[in-house]
Parts: sequence; C-alpha cells; structure tokens
Amino acid sequence: MSQYDPADTPDSNHVHEEQSRDEKPTDRDCPCCRVCGLTAERADRSEKPPARHESREEQHAEHAHEPSDHAHEDHADHDHEAHVDHAGHEEMFKQRFFVCLVLSLPVLYYSPMLQEWFGYAAITFPGSQFVGPVLGTIVFLYGGIPFLRMGAVEARNREPGMMLLISLAITVAFVYSVAAVAFGIGEPFFWELVTLIVIFLLGHWIEMRSVRRASGALDELAELMPDTAERITEDGGTEEVRVDDLTENDLVLVRPGANVPADGVVEEGESNVNEAMVTGESRPVKKEPGDEVIGGTTNRDGSLRVRVTATGEETTLSGIMRLVEEAQQSKSRTQVLADRAAGWLFYAAIAVAAVTAVGWTVAVGFGLTVVERVVTVLVIACPHALGLAVPLVVAINTTMAARNGMLIRDRIAMEEARNLDTIVFDKTGTLTKGEQGVVDVATTDDWDEDELLAVMAAAEGDSEHMIAEAIREEADERGLSVPSVREFEALEGRGVRATVEVEAAATPGVDRDSVRDGETVHVGGPNLLRYLDVEPDTDLKAFADEAGERGQGVVYLLRNGEAVGAVALADVIRDESFEAIDALHEMDVEVAMLTGDTEDVARTVSEELDIDTYFAEVLPEDKDKKIVELQDQGKLVAMVGDGVNDAPALTRSDVGIAIGSGTDVAVESADVVLVENDPRDVAHLVQLSRKSYRKMRENLVWAAGYNVFALPLAAGVLAPIGILLSPAIGAVLMSASTVIVAINAQLLRGADLTV
Repeated sequence: MSQYDPADTPDSNHVHEEQSRDEKPTDRDCPCCRVCGLTAERADRSEKPPARHESREEQHAEHAHEPSDHAHEDHADHDHEAHVDHAGHEEMFKQRFFVCLVLSLPVLYYSPMLQEWFGYAAITFPGSQFVGPVLGTIVFLYGGIPFLRMGAVEARNREPGMMLLISLAITVAFVYSVAAVAFGIGEPFFWELVTLIVIFLLGHWIEMRSVRRASGALDELAELMPDTAERITEDGGTEEVRVDDLTENDLVLVRPGANVPADGVVEEGESNVNEAMVTGESRPVKKEPGDEVIGGTTNRDGSLRVRVTATGEETTLSGIMRLVEEAQQSKSRTQVLADRAAGWLFYAAIAVAAVTAVGWTVAVGFGLTVVERVVTVLVIACPHALGLAVPLVVAINTTMAARNGMLIRDRIAMEEARNLDTIVFDKTGTLTKGEQGVVDVATTDDWDEDELLAVMAAAEGDSEHMIAEAIREEADERGLSVPSVREFEALEGRGVRATVEVEAAATPGVDRDSVRDGETVHVGGPNLLRYLDVEPDTDLKAFADEAGERGQGVVYLLRNGEAVGAVALADVIRDESFEAIDALHEMDVEVAMLTGDTEDVARTVSEELDIDTYFAEVLPEDKDKKIVELQDQGKLVAMVGDGVNDAPALTRSDVGIAIGSGTDVAVESADVVLVENDPRDVAHLVQLSRKSYRKMRENLVWAAGYNVFALPLAAGVLAPIGILLSPAIGAVLMSASTVIVAINAQLLRGADLTV
C-alpha cells in the first residue's frame, strides 16, 4: 500500500552516474575525519538513522583535514559511519587563537625590527633575547600544527591550496629564524611567523563558526512515527505494543489526536486525517473504510481501526527518509575561490623562489644573500589578508542575512545562490499560508456579502473545524458584528445548524429582512444541500462550478430551506509571494512550483502568481525526481519548502531553502532558513549572494594582488637599479593589504538588497 515503492528509487545505473558526477568522497579525503586534534565519533546506525553531518563547506574542506593513521583505518573499516562534532573544530581554533595571541605579544614587543620602526627599547633581563625564539617556537608548534597537518593532506592529494601555502610560509620562516638565531646568519622572522599563525587561526575560527550547522534531519523524520501503538486483540480489546513489533495485517486503533503508527487501510470508523507533513495537502483528508492512511500522519476528530499493510522500511515515511539520505550522500564537492587563489600563489611562490635562487646564485654565487632572498619570497608569498579575505565577508554576509530574515547554514550554498537560474517553490505553506481562507463570496439579491459572512460566522461560532475558523477570521478582518445564536448542532459530515438568538436590528450590518430572531440557518457544503434536498439558484450554482474548477471548496448558507449565499475557500496566497516572484523574474531567474494539490489548484495559483512552470499532484518521491530532472537539464536549482515531504527535494537541490515556520525536518534539511517566513527573502538571498561574491573577489584581488608587485621585488628584479624589497617592507605591504581587505569587507554592510 505504501505510497513509496522501493522500486521507485533510482536504479543502480542512475546511482552510479550520480556518484560519478558528484565525486563522492573516498576514504582518503573523507570530510568526517578532520584532524584538528579531534577524534571521530562512531555513529551506530542500528540505533538511529545517520544525521546529515556533511555540509558542502565540509566537503570542500576535505583536503584540509586528514586523520591520523589510526583514525583513518578506523574510518575505512566502518564504511564512513564515523562523524566528528564540527562545533569542536570551532572551539579548538578559538582556543588556539587566543593562546597564540597572548604568546605573540611578547614576541612582537621584543622584535628588533619593531623596536627600530617604533623607536622604543624593550625592557631587558637575563635571557630576554630568547623571548622571541622560545615563544615563537611554542606558537609554531601549538598554533601551526593544524595547518601543517592539513597542508600535508593537500600535498599528498596533489591539491595545493591555502593550507599548503600557509604551511610553506610558516615552515620557511621558522626554520630560517631558528637558523638565524643559532648561527647568527641574519635577522630572524619570528614576529612575522607568529602574526601569520595568529591571523590564520583567526580566519579559520571565523570560517568554522560561519559554516557550523546543526544536523539531524533523519532523526526528525523518525520522530514523526509514534513509539507505541494500540493493537486490537482477538477478543476485541487493545494492547499497547512497540511500533517496531507491528506486522502486516495487524489491526490497530488510532484515537483522535494520535499519529498513525504504520501505513494501512481503514477497516472501521470515519475521521479527518492531517497529511500535510507527508503529502503537502493543506486540508485534512476524510478517511472512511477502504481508504489508505500513511504512517506518521495525524488523526484528528474520529477514531479509526486500521489494518496494517506496511511497516518499518516499507512505509512511506521510511521511503522519504531513504530519499533524504541518498540526497545527502550525492552532494558534489566544491572548491572555494580562496583555495584556488592560494593554489595559484603556491605555484607562483615556488616558481619565483626557484628563479630567484638560480638568478642570485649566478649573479653573486651561493651564500647568505641567496638564502635571504629565497626566504623573503616564500614568506611574503603568503599574505595575511588572504586568510581573512573570504571569512570576513562570510561573517558579515551571515550577519546581514540574519538581519534580513535569513539563516545561512551552508556557506557554499550561499555562494552558489548567485548563479541560480531556477527556483522551485513548494505551494502549501510557502507561496501560500497553508491554511484555508475565504477567497470569494456570492449572494442572492436579498443579501450582501457582509450580512452573509456575519450570519455564517455566528452559526459557525462553536465549531472547531478549519472551515469555520476561516469564515470567522474573514468576518473579523472585515470588522463585522456577529449576532448571537443558540441551539447549535454539528451535522456530522454535512455542516452545522443554529438558531439566531437576538433581534437582527441589534446587530449592525445584518438587515432585519434577511434573518430574524429565532430563525434557524444551516451552513455547510454540497453534502448539506443533498441532505436537505436543496438546489441553489443558477447564479450560486455557476459560482460553485467556477470555484470547483479552481480547486476551491464552497460552503453555503441556507435559510428557510433555500441557499441565500456561498463562500469559496482555498489555501490563501501570501501577499509577499507576488513581490517575490516579480523580483526573481527581474533577476532573470525562472520560477517553478511543486505541489501535491490537484491540477486545478496548481494551475490557478500558478496563473495568479505568473509562475513559469508548475508540477501538480506530485508525491514526495516525485518532488525529489523533479529536482533531478531540472538539474539534468543543466540548471542550477534551489528548492523552497516547509514540510517533511519537501526534505528530499531540499537536500537534493543545489540550494535548499526552508520556510522557518515549517517542520523541523525541512529546516534541518535546508542550507538556508527563511526565519521570517517571507518568500521575498528568496530574492534577497540571491541578491546578497551576488553582492557577497563580488566582495570576495575584490578581497582576493587586494589580498593576493600585492604579490604581483611584491614577489618580483623580493626576488630582486630591480636590484640592478638599487631597489630591493626587504622582509620588513614586505611585511608592511602584507599589513596594508590586510587593512584594505578588512575595510572592503565592512562595505558589504551597507549593501542594498532591495530588488
């Protein structure tokens, strides 16, 4: 019975193609085993499903964190079942930053070069000459070791990047400085060494804090299923059993307000079941004998006896969980722009250093001068600013996003948002409010709209039905005075009956000739008309037919055995949705809509919002497939949703965007969360992504651009005319580029996100 058929999963060829396309990480570069002084934690899949612990940023950084041999072997043996608490990495970099910052201050204070620059004399004491070397060595070993390990991984993977460039600079600076102190061969670089390490620890701490994200989408999915069920015994009684102990053909009792424990078929009872979290349908679905029910959905007002047809891995909810896990594992690895720039700089530094060594050896012979030139080239090739160029923008980007109603959970996804060409919205709860509302009103000649709504709201006053709530809310929004009623009676499956209690004249807005004190009225849908054998007039019938074509429900008001008016109800479109779609179109982004609702409903909403493409009557597994179809067309796709049924599509998409009021599963599966539940923030996201990326590129130019000028000078290109860049001047240039990068990043705060 399960709506999710295992046969619907991608076949082996498709899976193979997906993995090939996305470069699924191998043991060698698994992002779960970053060194950083942490130990991988084993996750027991027998107790709970694997959480989504692998963000795109972590996938990018795979090369930067290599486990120890033991951790690596352990990880390989357990088939990627280990994961690391990445919040621990953030804390580790934070701790090392502050320790190294404190240790670096005396190094700077006792630096002969800084004393000369600033014209002061450091306080001396026996052994003070060793403050720089000793503390510099401690900073190198304590603060530099994570970068050395990560640089080693890049070297083994033949993927030079930021970590290898940092490792090269600090290693050369340390070795040369120790040699300079031990053999008196030149000026040591301990102050440059400690500032390099401190700056990069700060940058990495900021980066880790920005990309840290919660995990647990699959755990949230699992929590939808109740722990126990009431199984009906042979003698007609009930026994409480674990859901895991249910088997096919068991008969279970589902009480009002309880969650359905497994997929099944109703054998006895009638009730409305809320399936929104699975199917996306905003209205509760009436269930009668013979109807199918889905495990994890919520029974509302009646009790049901359900014959179990699928349990465990065969249920619809389990199918969704498998789709979520598959989508998580298929995320592609992405290179960050800063790493590419660092890789280029690494090769440039090695090339320039080699040319420098050869050129100076030929010119003056090999000696201390040659060594100083090569060391200067290698040290200044790693600019402080490059370590902050992207993290500073990311930190400001994250803050701006939060202030504009967006929570960024994945930095790589944020960067990718600038290139989105298709954004897919879930309808219910995203473009619409996810609740019923009055969208149209029709009356006979003797009534006006306000009179009709006032009386209908009065009759529905004691009803808890969502339609009654929608009618009362509409009356409230119009500021109508609602008459009192008595003898209220709910007509099961048909509507309500009530008697108007007060004089109509005492109720402003209700005409005396329309309804009188003591007069009985009925409110209900087509079932009520059939029950009372009432035929609406031509105009009301035409109104109902048009509403039906749009997928809207119709509720009538009956007085004296005749229909005097009707209201059409539908899932109300958010006012903000119109602006959001228009803004995205202005940015040349195509908009699509996915919904589990009928073709008529989807077409109506799509036409009203001017959406480019819509997909109607889409089951959860098909939502995931629709995203794949769009991606196979070469499109970069974002998914915006709020329900459990959106989780596979959210994780499969290039950028997953969850409405903040949605389920925890949707939020956990997304890369970006719209905190304010405003679809306009999707357009703001794209705009912020574009502006932030522009700032990142500018910062990288400022951070690395000085190398175009500094490296040739450090190499001695202009030495024949007396211009030679000293390490001190190189340090000044590095500092200047750092200041420029910081100021340029701050300019992002003033960016206008209006579209």
